[in-house]
Amino acid sequence: MRLSVGPPARGVTEKRRHAKGRHVCATRGIAPSTANLWLSTLEASGQVVLLEPWFSNRTKSIFKSPKLYLADTGLLCALLNIRSEEVLSQSPAAGAVWETFVFAQLRARERRAGRAGSLFYWRDRTREVDFVVDVGGQLELFEAKWTELPAKSDCVNLDFVRNAVGKARVTGAAVVSRTPNSFPLANGFRALALSDLE
Repeated sequence: MRLSVGPPARGVTEKRRHAKGRHVCATRGIAPSTANLWLSTLEASGQVVLLEPWFSNRTKSIFKSPKLYLADTGLLCALLNIRSEEVLSQSPAAGAVWETFVFAQLRARERRAGRAGSLFYWRDRTREVDFVVDVGGQLELFEAKWTELPAKSDCVNLDFVRNAVGKARVTGAAVVSRTPNSFPLANGFRALALSDLE
């Protein structure tokens, strides 16, 4: 599950950081210092992970606040009172739970490869790609979709970002879904089974 609450990415002014924090806390009735303490404690204990945005000079109007993920999808489901696969499949949070699960798998993959710090997300004012893996300037793009049969329409944001950053920089782009077997989609994209995410 991702929340847009959290400190802005590096390089954002202290004034903006405090203004945003005050707004978020005021709408929830807690002091900013309390929220920051909670977030710091959860992050230090490994319960939450902040995913930084990927951006370059070619891609303007990018959001620079990190996304917050719970590190444990079991805990996430417990907090959402999701106790079975049937309840999950009917939950409006199914997509967010799946995205969190895919995040955990990608994060583990990058750690095994010795590439800590290579996983990001991309967002502008109207579009988002859930995950960007940057290895030496070469990018892999991933969308997480709670479906068993991804379609060409699930690749719209992947296509936009691939064109925005330059096709030569993108080594692969896929929709990670619940499909049992990976298969090609239009324009060089792939529907990727979670088991093929190695």
